Amino acid sequence: MKFFRREIIAPLLIALVLGFVGGSYVEQYRVTRLSAPVQIPEEIKITGLGQSAPAGRLPDEVEFQQFWDLWQLLKDKYYQQPVKDKSLFYGAMAGLAGSLGDPYTNYFEPKVAQDFQQSLAGKFEGIGAEIALKDEQLQIVSALPDTPAERAGLLSNDIIVKINGQDTAGMSTEKAVSLIRGPKGTKVTLSIFRAALKKLPFDVTLVRDEIHVKSVKWKMLPGSIAYIEVTHFNGDTKDGFNEAVQGALKKGVKGVILDMRNDPGGFLDTALSVGGTWVGNQVIVKERRQGKIVDTLHGVGCAWFEGIPTIVLVNQGSASASEIVAGALQDYHAATIVGQKTFGKGSVQDYVNFKDGSGIKITVAEWLTPNERTINKTGLDPDVVVDRTPEDYAAKRDPQLDRAIGILNGTATSTPSTTSTRP
Repeated sequence: MKFFRREIIAPLLIALVLGFVGGSYVEQYRVTRLSAPVQIPEEIKITGLGQSAPAGRLPDEVEFQQFWDLWQLLKDKYYQQPVKDKSLFYGAMAGLAGSLGDPYTNYFEPKVAQDFQQSLAGKFEGIGAEIALKDEQLQIVSALPDTPAERAGLLSNDIIVKINGQDTAGMSTEKAVSLIRGPKGTKVTLSIFRAALKKLPFDVTLVRDEIHVKSVKWKMLPGSIAYIEVTHFNGDTKDGFNEAVQGALKKGVKGVILDMRNDPGGFLDTALSVGGTWVGNQVIVKERRQGKIVDTLHGVGCAWFEGIPTIVLVNQGSASASEIVAGALQDYHAATIVGQKTFGKGSVQDYVNFKDGSGIKITVAEWLTPNERTINKTGLDPDVVVDRTPEDYAAKRDPQLDRAIGILNGTATSTPSTTSTRP
């Protein structure tokens, strides 16, 4: 097995065949015991696994022979034949990971694993949106900039009710992704429910495309304000962010807006590098496993922006690595957080690649801010709550960015006011 760099990817990219198989649900059925031992197919090549038990002794209540009994029953009795051994094997692996009930612990078949790794490099095919199972509903987490999803007007928290007419109730993310993805130039129709509109679901037809994600964009705004947008924490983020920082310093930057709205996360080491731009080698995040703090991770690099007034923009599509950076800067009072409550993905995954090209992403810990605030499932509350409504998007208005500029220019307060939408 080959271990890859630790990542804190948030929800799954629609452009990929990533997925989650929900936790197991067991009912009491009478099972006919097979009299003959089941022969393990040659092409499966199971290493370290015998007829009845894996390496090491299973608990007394686990009868591993039952796995092979089920295997044979499916091959013998399923109404559509033939049943492929490899399909059963990969399905069992996915179910094993899914039995933990964690939406971020996923087993990927070889093609899925390849697509997943390519996505971290910033290039893939699809519609350019990200989805997650939240509150048992298939939801849009974010639509990436300059993608079919953004051009179609998909928004964070949109609920996908149907995919090409197929109901998504009870559907796994893996199944949803397999229905949504497809070759460049082909179409997919999503039925979307948007709570803010208070009306029935509406259909959106998207043309799939090749997605190129440039994770960092920046420009100077009036008043010597550097506007830096980070859409992902992926393979090109460090270099792009460092270029933005050095460019802003050369132009005499007096204020910074770090826009991490709809940023679903990425590599942990990239988050430490971005956070270190403000706080140097201070603690960025703490790692908690089984209720105990087991590690503290520090920022890296020079604190180029230390002491420079900074606004961080976040919304409900900001997740994982973006929440880590925002939480750290908030704890150190190095920035004012403006926008909406973040997604709440504060867990960390290790990614392991197997010899056959398949892989698994396993949740191994959860993250806390330097002040040991929880991120996972709760999200971060901004210092200044500013909504951006569907009407704002349609009219291309950005009250969150306007508020950030106003704070830096001294025309708006940096603390919640009577216009705040915080409940």
